[in-house]
Amino acid sequence: MKEDYEVKVWKICALAGCMVLAAALRVHPGFAADGIPVAPQAVPGKAEQTPAGNGAAGEEKKTEMIEPLSLGPLTRIEAGRNDANPAWTPSGTLIAFERSRGDKKEILITRPDGTVVQTIYFQLSENGKEMKFFFPGVFEETSYNAGISWSPAGDRFVFMSNGGEGNYDIYLRELGGKTTTRLTDHKEKDGQAHWSPVNNAIVFVSGRTGKGDIYVMDLLTRALTRLTQGGKAYLYPQWSPDGKKVAMMHGSNENHDIYLIGDLTKPGETLKALTTWNADDLRPVWSPDGKKIAFYSNYNAAGDPKLWSLVVIAADGSDPAGGDGLAARVVAQDIIPDVERGPAWMPDSQRIVYVKNDRQEYNPIYLVDLKAKTNLPIKTDTKMNHDVVCSADGTIAFRAQVHQWDQIFLAKLKN
Repeated sequence: MKEDYEVKVWKICALAGCMVLAAALRVHPGFAADGIPVAPQAVPGKAEQTPAGNGAAGEEKKTEMIEPLSLGPLTRIEAGRNDANPAWTPSGTLIAFERSRGDKKEILITRPDGTVVQTIYFQLSENGKEMKFFFPGVFEETSYNAGISWSPAGDRFVFMSNGGEGNYDIYLRELGGKTTTRLTDHKEKDGQAHWSPVNNAIVFVSGRTGKGDIYVMDLLTRALTRLTQGGKAYLYPQWSPDGKKVAMMHGSNENHDIYLIGDLTKPGETLKALTTWNADDLRPVWSPDGKKIAFYSNYNAAGDPKLWSLVVIAADGSDPAGGDGLAARVVAQDIIPDVERGPAWMPDSQRIVYVKNDRQEYNPIYLVDLKAKTNLPIKTDTKMNHDVVCSADGTIAFRAQVHQWDQIFLAKLKN
């Protein structure tokens, strides 16, 4: 694979994690000494001291907060391991996530109550041809199992793994099954797979063209269809909810745009840029109703490339592709982009959960309501939040640090 594509893919994949690690690592006062979060208090909001010069001495300003109905860790909090990147099944009955113990990386599948359904550790044998499996707790060579995407029925999923070999391919696993099927076998990297919400097909990124292109694979026949034709890299493809279109990011260096393929039978003819401004636009995600696309952009009035915003545009391309018109679609500013998972839509397609870039508050979780035009913090009392995703019933899963170890938490909101 050409160096520019390889560096680009893994630089973008690591962006969100690097931003989190760069923040201050301190124990949050909302945690008890054993690392268990203190239960949310039934108060309408938090009190903030008014800065000097902005009001009378000692005056307090009330900030409205959203109180979760329930909040807690998904599994037992434990030092020595990191959990990350939760992925709900479409029905919301199961959640998969990545667990790391040193160099060993597993995939765990649990119910929302934390009951472990399956633990998967996948690795190829030394000759790279025969697949081997190891029970949890057995340390072997490094493998990387990540990028989980579920089938519509939630009975299978695909993931990206190097199998301990150093080269990344896409694999398929059945829920409860004991065998892993290798879907791609190429000397260049394949990954970022997304399972169609309506049929047995995945879109994914492959470096086999040297730049990073989008392919569709029919999982029944293994037939491949190339959707993009070289040039600058195409990354992070996402099916529309009806399975008829694909959104992705496209570009190079610090200037990616959001693109759309409107008809998969005519990909070249229907490839369209939804954004064309100079800002860097990352990780588009469709709203559940298919009418909007949310993405991250470093557009801001100050022109600071390190200041990120959350932008929502019409999925049909009717919004202006650049300039002040697109800037008006910014719904939240100074956020932490989560490139691994993308913006987290609530099931009503009106609200998005995101992480605020606020080191003093340990990067709190916020909820923006597009219809009510509100932007409020969610009271979780967790620190260094990241990897936010929402289930079909609106349960929020996210990663947070407890004594510098990453744990998965669940929060359920009212309504």
